[in-house]
Amino acid sequence: MIKMNQFCLYIKDQAMRHPSMTPQDAVKLCFQAAFGAEHILSDYVKALEFLHKEYSETKVMDMDVFEPISDEYVRINIAAWKYKGLPVEWLFEMFYQTAKKSRKNSSSLFMEYLEIVSTPAEEGILPFDNSMWLSFKNQYLSTGIKPLHHSNKYRDLEHPAYRVVSKKFVTILPILEKAITLPAGDTPKIIAIDGRAASGKTTVAELLSTALKADTIHMDDFFLPPELRIPERYTQSGGNIHYERFCSEVLPFLKKSKAFSYRCFDCSIMDFGSSCMIKSDTWRIVEGSYSHHPIFGDYADLFVFCDVSKKEQMQRIIKRNGNTLAERFAKEWIPMEEQYFDTEKIKENADIIIE
Repeated sequence: MIKMNQFCLYIKDQAMRHPSMTPQDAVKLCFQAAFGAEHILSDYVKALEFLHKEYSETKVMDMDVFEPISDEYVRINIAAWKYKGLPVEWLFEMFYQTAKKSRKNSSSLFMEYLEIVSTPAEEGILPFDNSMWLSFKNQYLSTGIKPLHHSNKYRDLEHPAYRVVSKKFVTILPILEKAITLPAGDTPKIIAIDGRAASGKTTVAELLSTALKADTIHMDDFFLPPELRIPERYTQSGGNIHYERFCSEVLPFLKKSKAFSYRCFDCSIMDFGSSCMIKSDTWRIVEGSYSHHPIFGDYADLFVFCDVSKKEQMQRIIKRNGNTLAERFAKEWIPMEEQYFDTEKIKENADIIIE
Protein backbone atom coordinates (compact mmCIF):
# COMPACT_ATOMS: atom_id res chain seq x y z
CA MET A 1 0.00 0.00 0.00
CA ILE A 2 1.23 3.48 -0.81
CA LYS A 3 1.08 6.39 1.59
CA MET A 4 -2.00 8.50 0.98
CA ASN A 5 -0.32 11.83 1.67
CA GLN A 6 2.42 11.03 -0.84
CA PHE A 7 0.22 10.89 -3.92
CA CYS A 8 -2.02 13.66 -2.58
CA LEU A 9 0.94 16.01 -2.86
CA TYR A 10 1.35 15.23 -6.55
CA ILE A 11 -2.36 15.79 -7.21
CA LYS A 12 -2.36 19.11 -5.34
CA ASP A 13 0.76 20.22 -7.18
CA GLN A 14 -0.84 19.46 -10.55
CA ALA A 15 -4.02 21.30 -9.56
CA MET A 16 -1.98 24.39 -8.65
CA ARG A 17 0.00 24.24 -11.87
CA HIS A 18 -3.04 23.52 -14.02
CA PRO A 19 -6.25 25.04 -12.57
CA SER A 20 -8.21 23.82 -15.60
CA MET A 21 -7.91 20.22 -14.39
CA THR A 22 -11.18 18.30 -14.57
CA PRO A 23 -12.03 14.82 -13.21
CA GLN A 24 -11.08 13.43 -16.62
CA ASP A 25 -7.60 14.97 -16.33
CA ALA A 26 -7.26 13.62 -12.79
CA VAL A 27 -8.00 10.10 -14.04
CA LYS A 28 -5.39 10.58 -16.76
CA LEU A 29 -2.92 11.69 -14.11
CA CYS A 30 -3.64 8.56 -12.05
CA PHE A 31 -3.29 6.41 -15.16
CA GLN A 32 0.11 7.87 -16.06
CA ALA A 33 1.28 7.67 -12.46
CA ALA A 34 0.48 3.95 -12.41
CA PHE A 35 1.21 2.80 -15.97
CA GLY A 36 3.79 5.34 -17.12
CA ALA A 37 3.67 5.68 -20.90
CA GLU A 38 3.78 2.06 -22.04
CA HIS A 39 0.34 2.31 -23.67
CA ILE A 40 1.55 5.02 -26.07
CA LEU A 41 4.47 3.19 -27.59
CA SER A 42 3.67 0.85 -30.46
CA ASP A 43 6.00 1.86 -33.29
CA TYR A 44 9.44 3.39 -32.66
CA VAL A 45 9.66 5.30 -35.95
CA LYS A 46 6.11 6.65 -35.83
CA ALA A 47 6.48 7.65 -32.18
CA LEU A 48 9.65 9.57 -32.99
CA GLU A 49 8.03 11.25 -35.99
CA PHE A 50 5.05 12.29 -33.86
CA LEU A 51 7.33 13.79 -31.21
CA HIS A 52 9.27 15.71 -33.86
CA LYS A 53 6.01 17.13 -35.15
CA GLU A 54 4.76 18.08 -31.69
CA TYR A 55 8.17 19.54 -30.83
CA SER A 56 8.13 21.77 -33.93
CA GLU A 57 4.59 22.98 -33.18
CA THR A 58 5.15 23.69 -29.47
CA LYS A 59 5.98 27.26 -28.49
CA VAL A 60 9.14 27.83 -26.48
CA MET A 61 8.44 28.64 -22.83
CA ASP A 62 10.59 29.26 -19.76
CA MET A 63 8.92 26.86 -17.35
CA ASP A 64 9.76 23.79 -15.27
CA VAL A 65 11.24 21.00 -17.35
CA PHE A 66 9.93 18.32 -15.00
CA GLU A 67 6.54 18.03 -13.33
CA PRO A 68 6.43 15.11 -10.86
CA ILE A 69 3.29 12.98 -11.02
CA SER A 70 4.37 10.11 -8.74
CA ASP A 71 7.42 8.73 -7.00
CA GLU A 72 8.36 6.99 -10.25
CA TYR A 73 7.30 9.26 -13.10
CA VAL A 74 7.50 12.88 -14.24
CA ARG A 75 6.11 14.79 -17.18
CA ILE A 76 8.77 16.52 -19.27
CA ASN A 77 7.37 19.73 -20.75
CA ILE A 78 8.33 19.98 -24.40
CA ALA A 79 8.15 23.79 -24.29
CA ALA A 80 10.76 23.89 -21.51
CA TRP A 81 12.92 21.25 -23.18
CA LYS A 82 12.85 23.35 -26.34
CA TYR A 83 13.58 26.55 -24.37
CA LYS A 84 16.78 24.99 -23.05
CA GLY A 85 17.79 23.92 -26.53
CA LEU A 86 17.92 20.24 -25.66
CA PRO A 87 17.71 17.81 -28.61
CA VAL A 88 14.36 16.17 -29.21
CA GLU A 89 16.17 12.85 -29.76
CA TRP A 90 17.40 12.84 -26.15
CA LEU A 91 13.85 13.34 -24.88
CA PHE A 92 12.57 10.58 -27.13
CA GLU A 93 15.12 8.02 -25.92
CA MET A 94 14.22 8.78 -22.30
CA PHE A 95 10.54 8.39 -23.11
CA TYR A 96 11.07 5.29 -25.24
CA GLN A 97 13.13 3.41 -22.66
CA THR A 98 10.67 4.38 -19.90
CA ALA A 99 7.71 3.19 -21.96
CA LYS A 100 9.38 -0.14 -22.71
CA LYS A 101 9.48 -1.09 -19.04
CA SER A 102 6.06 -2.31 -17.99
CA ARG A 103 5.20 -2.39 -14.31
CA LYS A 104 3.76 -5.16 -12.19
CA ASN A 105 0.48 -4.57 -10.39
CA SER A 106 -0.16 -1.35 -12.36
CA SER A 107 -3.92 -1.90 -12.36
CA SER A 108 -4.15 -2.26 -8.58
CA LEU A 109 -1.92 0.77 -8.13
CA PHE A 110 -4.11 2.74 -10.51
CA MET A 111 -7.22 1.86 -8.49
CA GLU A 112 -5.44 2.93 -5.34
CA TYR A 113 -4.54 6.28 -6.88
CA LEU A 114 -8.16 6.79 -7.93
CA GLU A 115 -9.32 6.30 -4.34
CA ILE A 116 -6.80 8.82 -3.06
CA VAL A 117 -8.11 11.62 -5.29
CA SER A 118 -11.27 11.80 -3.18
CA THR A 119 -9.33 13.20 -0.21
CA PRO A 120 -8.15 16.49 -1.78
CA ALA A 121 -11.46 16.71 -3.68
CA GLU A 122 -13.37 16.60 -0.37
CA GLU A 123 -10.99 19.19 1.09
CA GLY A 124 -11.86 21.61 -1.71
CA ILE A 125 -8.29 21.76 -2.94
CA LEU A 126 -9.01 20.54 -6.46
CA PRO A 127 -10.85 22.52 -9.19
CA PHE A 128 -13.79 20.09 -8.83
CA ASP A 129 -15.71 18.68 -5.87
CA ASN A 130 -15.90 15.06 -4.75
CA SER A 131 -19.36 14.45 -6.20
CA MET A 132 -18.09 15.43 -9.65
CA TRP A 133 -15.07 13.23 -9.13
CA LEU A 134 -17.02 10.16 -8.04
CA SER A 135 -19.49 10.56 -10.89
CA PHE A 136 -16.79 10.68 -13.57
CA LYS A 137 -14.69 7.98 -11.95
CA ASN A 138 -17.59 5.52 -11.81
CA GLN A 139 -18.56 6.31 -15.39
CA TYR A 140 -14.97 5.77 -16.54
CA LEU A 141 -14.59 2.45 -14.69
CA SER A 142 -17.87 1.13 -16.07
CA THR A 143 -16.18 0.54 -19.44
CA GLY A 144 -12.95 -0.88 -18.03
CA ILE A 145 -9.46 0.49 -17.40
CA LYS A 146 -8.09 2.13 -20.54
CA PRO A 147 -6.06 5.19 -21.59
CA LEU A 148 -7.87 8.49 -22.03
CA HIS A 149 -7.18 11.96 -23.39
CA HIS A 150 -7.10 15.25 -21.55
CA SER A 151 -10.42 17.07 -21.38
CA ASN A 152 -11.19 19.68 -24.04
CA LYS A 153 -11.13 22.39 -21.37
CA TYR A 154 -7.66 21.32 -20.23
CA ARG A 155 -6.33 21.16 -23.78
CA ASP A 156 -7.75 24.57 -24.70
CA LEU A 157 -6.45 26.37 -21.62
CA GLU A 158 -3.34 24.43 -20.56
CA HIS A 159 -1.98 23.42 -23.99
CA PRO A 160 -0.39 20.23 -22.67
CA ALA A 161 2.70 19.05 -24.57
CA TYR A 162 4.85 16.60 -22.65
CA ARG A 163 6.23 13.09 -22.40
CA VAL A 164 6.09 10.83 -19.34
CA VAL A 165 9.51 9.51 -18.31
CA SER A 166 11.12 7.86 -15.30
CA LYS A 167 11.73 10.27 -12.44
CA LYS A 168 15.36 9.09 -12.35
CA PHE A 169 16.10 11.21 -15.42
CA VAL A 170 15.72 14.39 -13.34
CA THR A 171 19.21 13.64 -11.98
CA ILE A 172 21.01 14.06 -15.29
CA LEU A 173 19.43 17.34 -16.47
CA PRO A 174 22.43 19.46 -15.32
CA ILE A 175 24.74 17.18 -17.29
CA LEU A 176 22.58 17.35 -20.43
CA GLU A 177 22.38 21.15 -20.16
CA LYS A 178 26.16 21.31 -19.96
CA ALA A 179 26.59 18.78 -22.75
CA ILE A 180 24.79 20.94 -25.32
CA THR A 181 27.25 23.79 -24.69
CA LEU A 182 30.22 21.72 -25.83
CA PRO A 183 31.77 22.75 -29.17
CA ALA A 184 30.67 20.71 -32.15
CA GLY A 185 33.18 18.29 -33.61
CA ASP A 186 33.67 15.15 -35.64
CA THR A 187 35.02 13.05 -32.78
CA PRO A 188 33.09 11.43 -29.90
CA LYS A 189 32.38 13.54 -26.83
CA ILE A 190 33.50 11.97 -23.56
CA ILE A 191 31.77 12.22 -20.15
CA ALA A 192 33.78 10.89 -17.20
CA ILE A 193 31.85 10.10 -14.00
CA ASP A 194 33.82 9.73 -10.77
CA GLY A 195 32.64 9.90 -7.18
CA ARG A 196 32.27 8.23 -3.84
CA ALA A 197 31.28 4.60 -3.43
CA ALA A 198 27.49 4.14 -3.58
CA SER A 199 26.97 7.72 -4.76
CA GLY A 200 25.04 6.66 -7.86
CA LYS A 201 27.78 6.76 -10.51
CA THR A 202 26.54 3.66 -12.32
CA THR A 203 22.94 4.87 -12.28
CA VAL A 204 23.94 8.26 -13.69
CA ALA A 205 25.97 6.52 -16.39
CA GLU A 206 23.02 4.28 -17.30
CA LEU A 207 20.66 7.26 -17.56
CA LEU A 208 23.10 9.19 -19.71
CA SER A 209 23.72 6.12 -21.83
CA THR A 210 19.98 5.92 -22.48
CA ALA A 211 19.49 9.59 -23.37
CA LEU A 212 22.66 9.95 -25.45
CA LYS A 213 22.73 6.41 -26.89
CA ALA A 214 26.27 6.19 -25.57
CA ASP A 215 28.39 3.15 -24.72
CA THR A 216 30.02 3.02 -21.29
CA ILE A 217 33.50 2.04 -20.15
CA HIS A 218 33.42 0.86 -16.52
CA MET A 219 36.44 1.40 -14.30
CA ASP A 220 35.43 -1.78 -12.46
CA ASP A 221 36.76 -3.60 -15.52
CA PHE A 222 40.22 -2.33 -14.56
CA PHE A 223 40.67 -3.85 -11.13
CA LEU A 224 44.25 -4.67 -10.27
CA PRO A 225 45.56 -8.09 -11.34
CA PRO A 226 47.14 -10.22 -8.58
CA GLU A 227 50.73 -9.31 -9.43
CA LEU A 228 50.05 -5.61 -8.80
CA ARG A 229 48.26 -6.06 -5.48
CA ILE A 230 51.22 -5.15 -3.31
CA PRO A 231 51.43 -2.73 -0.36
CA GLU A 232 53.50 -0.22 -2.31
CA ARG A 233 50.81 0.01 -4.96
CA TYR A 234 48.06 0.76 -2.47
CA THR A 235 49.98 3.70 -1.04
CA GLN A 236 49.75 5.49 -4.39
CA SER A 237 46.98 7.99 -5.01
CA GLY A 238 44.56 6.06 -7.17
CA GLY A 239 46.76 2.98 -7.07
CA ASN A 240 43.72 0.77 -6.58
CA ILE A 241 43.03 0.76 -10.32
CA HIS A 242 45.00 -0.66 -13.24
CA TYR A 243 45.50 2.77 -14.79
CA GLU A 244 48.37 1.56 -16.98
CA ARG A 245 46.02 -0.77 -18.86
CA PHE A 246 43.37 1.95 -19.16
CA CYS A 247 46.04 4.17 -20.71
CA SER A 248 46.95 1.52 -23.27
CA GLU A 249 43.59 -0.14 -24.07
CA VAL A 250 41.15 2.78 -23.83
CA LEU A 251 42.69 6.25 -23.94
CA PRO A 252 44.23 6.02 -27.43
CA PHE A 253 40.84 5.08 -28.93
CA LEU A 254 38.29 7.08 -26.93
CA LYS A 255 38.31 10.13 -29.18
CA LYS A 256 38.29 8.16 -32.42
CA SER A 257 34.98 7.38 -34.09
CA LYS A 258 36.05 3.85 -34.91
CA ALA A 259 34.77 1.06 -32.64
CA PHE A 260 37.23 -0.56 -30.25
CA SER A 261 37.30 -3.15 -27.48
CA TYR A 262 39.13 -3.64 -24.22
CA ARG A 263 39.59 -6.56 -21.83
CA CYS A 264 37.53 -6.83 -18.66
CA PHE A 265 39.18 -8.09 -15.49
CA ASP A 266 36.95 -10.53 -13.61
CA CYS A 267 37.59 -10.58 -9.85
CA SER A 268 35.61 -13.80 -9.43
CA ILE A 269 38.29 -15.70 -11.36
CA MET A 270 41.11 -13.19 -10.79
CA ASP A 271 41.81 -13.11 -14.50
CA PHE A 272 40.56 -11.54 -17.70
CA GLY A 273 37.10 -12.60 -18.76
CA SER A 274 35.11 -11.17 -21.65
CA SER A 275 35.90 -8.10 -23.73
CA CYS A 276 33.76 -4.96 -23.96
CA MET A 277 33.04 -3.44 -27.38
CA ILE A 278 32.58 0.34 -27.64
CA LYS A 279 30.65 1.22 -30.79
CA SER A 280 28.95 4.58 -30.18
CA ASP A 281 30.62 7.36 -32.13
CA THR A 282 28.89 10.52 -30.85
CA TRP A 283 29.00 10.14 -27.07
CA ARG A 284 31.01 7.83 -24.82
CA ILE A 285 30.94 7.53 -21.05
CA VAL A 286 33.68 6.49 -18.62
CA GLU A 287 32.19 5.55 -15.27
CA GLY A 288 33.69 4.63 -11.92
CA SER A 289 36.07 5.56 -9.16
CA TYR A 290 39.42 6.83 -10.39
CA SER A 291 38.04 7.79 -13.82
CA HIS A 292 39.32 11.35 -13.14
CA HIS A 293 42.84 10.13 -12.33
CA PRO A 294 45.30 12.88 -13.35
CA ILE A 295 47.50 10.34 -15.11
CA PHE A 296 44.79 10.16 -17.80
CA GLY A 297 45.13 13.88 -18.51
CA ASP A 298 42.31 16.15 -19.65
CA TYR A 299 40.77 13.43 -21.78
CA ALA A 300 37.06 14.07 -21.13
CA ASP A 301 34.82 16.87 -22.34
CA LEU A 302 32.85 16.77 -19.09
CA PHE A 303 34.06 15.63 -15.68
CA VAL A 304 31.16 14.72 -13.37
CA PHE A 305 31.51 14.01 -9.65
CA CYS A 306 28.80 12.09 -7.75
CA ASP A 307 28.66 12.85 -4.04
CA VAL A 308 26.87 11.31 -1.07
CA SER A 309 26.93 11.85 2.69
CA LYS A 310 28.87 9.35 4.81
CA LYS A 311 25.72 8.20 6.58
CA GLU A 312 23.79 7.64 3.36
CA GLN A 313 26.82 6.02 1.78
CA MET A 314 27.08 3.30 4.42
CA GLN A 315 23.32 2.70 4.41
CA ARG A 316 23.43 2.11 0.66
CA ILE A 317 26.50 -0.13 0.84
CA ILE A 318 24.97 -2.29 3.57
CA LYS A 319 21.75 -2.61 1.57
CA ARG A 320 23.63 -3.39 -1.64
CA ASN A 321 26.55 -5.49 -0.41
CA GLY A 322 25.65 -6.71 3.08
CA ASN A 323 27.37 -6.12 6.42
CA THR A 324 30.50 -8.19 5.75
CA LEU A 325 31.50 -6.38 2.57
CA ALA A 326 30.41 -3.07 4.08
CA GLU A 327 33.17 -3.51 6.69
CA ARG A 328 35.74 -3.94 3.93
CA PHE A 329 34.43 -0.81 2.22
CA ALA A 330 34.75 1.13 5.47
CA LYS A 331 38.21 -0.15 6.37
CA GLU A 332 39.89 -0.57 2.97
CA TRP A 333 38.26 0.81 -0.15
CA ILE A 334 36.64 4.03 1.09
CA PRO A 335 39.84 5.31 2.79
CA MET A 336 41.77 4.71 -0.47
CA GLU A 337 39.11 6.60 -2.43
CA GLU A 338 39.07 9.49 0.04
CA GLN A 339 42.86 9.76 -0.09
CA TYR A 340 42.66 9.95 -3.88
CA PHE A 341 39.84 12.53 -3.81
CA ASP A 342 41.71 14.74 -1.34
CA THR A 343 45.15 14.46 -2.90
CA GLU A 344 44.02 15.06 -6.48
CA LYS A 345 41.20 17.53 -5.66
CA ILE A 346 38.81 15.43 -7.70
CA LYS A 347 35.56 17.01 -6.52
CA GLU A 348 36.99 20.52 -6.68
CA ASN A 349 38.12 20.09 -10.28
CA ALA A 350 34.86 18.53 -11.56
CA ASP A 351 32.69 20.41 -14.05
CA ILE A 352 29.46 19.20 -12.47
CA ILE A 353 28.65 17.81 -9.02
CA ILE A 354 25.64 15.51 -8.62
CA GLU A 355 24.39 15.03 -5.05
